[in-house]
Amino acid sequence: MRRVIVYKGEDGYWVAECPTLPGCVSQGKTVELAMKNIQEAVLAYVEALEKDNVPVPPETRSLMVAEV
Repeated sequence: MRRVIVYKGEDGYWVAECPTLPGCVSQGKTVELAMKNIQEAVLAYVEALEKDNVPVPPETRSLMVAEV
């Protein structure tokens, strides 16, 4: 299980990113599509790391939100 952050981008699409996997970002026209796409991106990211024998970064338990 990975935590993801979902927010509306400037282009109107929903952006989803996984903070513990640097550069693992996806998007979709709807929140549901963005979530589906980030799930696929996370799986591909982890598979690529494992294939290259690179340690998979651990998931962190803390999540903080600041609205500015």
